[in-house]
Amino acid sequence: MTAPDNPNRRSHYTLLILLFVYAMSMVDRQIMAVLIEPIKKEFGVSDTEMGLLTGLTFALFFSVVAVPFGRYADRTNRRNFIALCCGAWSLMTALCGMGTSYMQLALARGGVAVGEAGASAPSISMIADHYPPQHRARAMSVFMLGPSLGTLLGLSLGGWIAYHHGWRSAFLWMSVPGVIAALLLRFTAVEPIRGSWDVPARRPTGRTESFGKVMRDLWQSKEFKRISLAGFLLGFSGYGIGIWSTTFLVRSHGLNLKDAGIIVGVIGGVTAVAGGLFSGWLCDRLSARDPRWQLGVPILGTTIALPLGVVYFLYPAGNPWLIGSIMVPKAMIVSAMFSFFSVWWAAPSYAALTAITRSDRRATVLAVYALVVSIFGGGSGPFAVGVLSDALTGVAGVEALRWSLVGAVGIYFFAVLAFVSAMRPYKRALAAQHAESPPLAMAA
Repeated sequence: MTAPDNPNRRSHYTLLILLFVYAMSMVDRQIMAVLIEPIKKEFGVSDTEMGLLTGLTFALFFSVVAVPFGRYADRTNRRNFIALCCGAWSLMTALCGMGTSYMQLALARGGVAVGEAGASAPSISMIADHYPPQHRARAMSVFMLGPSLGTLLGLSLGGWIAYHHGWRSAFLWMSVPGVIAALLLRFTAVEPIRGSWDVPARRPTGRTESFGKVMRDLWQSKEFKRISLAGFLLGFSGYGIGIWSTTFLVRSHGLNLKDAGIIVGVIGGVTAVAGGLFSGWLCDRLSARDPRWQLGVPILGTTIALPLGVVYFLYPAGNPWLIGSIMVPKAMIVSAMFSFFSVWWAAPSYAALTAITRSDRRATVLAVYALVVSIFGGGSGPFAVGVLSDALTGVAGVEALRWSLVGAVGIYFFAVLAFVSAMRPYKRALAAQHAESPPLAMAA
């Protein structure tokens, strides 16, 4: 274990390995986005059933174990636990490529969800103990590159493999890096001391508190509930958009599966990486003057992203650019801007929660937040987009998915309102922390 000191090379190395693990979890989760059409064709299922497979099936399995896994991580070696989970979900991803029926594929996806449930919250808990609060948003922004890198690899490389070798090969090959990530984390990364950067009043008490106590405190915390509501809405919208974006380009812009995967992966992935890093830097810089910017940056980014997303999904098809052999719709200029701003909420919101949560319950609290964002939001989003697309088919025909995605972007408006409503209680929680007294709703 590292001693509480300034972040050093071992902390930075551990952060990069955790990023690698997170990216692999997103590859294994998001690869379904580029495989919807061939799987749908082979098994003869509807958009609703594919939305169920990509969203609610994953959510069902994840939700059962996410919080117990977070609770366990608060009491054990987080590095070893994350490595075990990473190896497990990578093997289950390989099993997805061996499925011969819709039900077998659904069960294997459930296995992926169980493994991934033990990764993100313990990882963020580790990062919070490796980095002091004034550097935490930037560290979180590096970790939050995972979804963008996962999109880049999962959609572009996964789409290329599926195009040339079939969707089963995409699952099999993309499971290999996850096993490598698990081994690197277990044998080369560092488990930090819990509460290294906490003020004395917020360090672990050494007492064992009940799970019910933690949950009651969260229920009484206005700042946690409102930040979680915003995260739910953005998870609902973001995962719905992410899963169906490749299919949108195929249906509404006439691209083939390979080109659509490469375009969404490269353009969306690169601009989201840039946006995530910039938001972390901006948040730390502005928060040094006023810590409320940890919520202000998400408000700013989401507000800008909303109209850009609407313009992107309503942009008419036709007259694409030809770059090499790939057709690139002109709408991708707007898509790039949308991707840049739409990720501004993630790292600052996680950094905000670590700032008001004691270190010996962080993994549990963050697991609850991840459950709300990634599963309740992310699980229902793709399903809802698929259902709405099917419902609009009689009216909009092939453009039903386009209008369904416009509706998903509209959810951003309500997420902004939720973040704004969290500002005042969050300010009170921060004031309590600076007084070296835990916020009432988060105290032991």
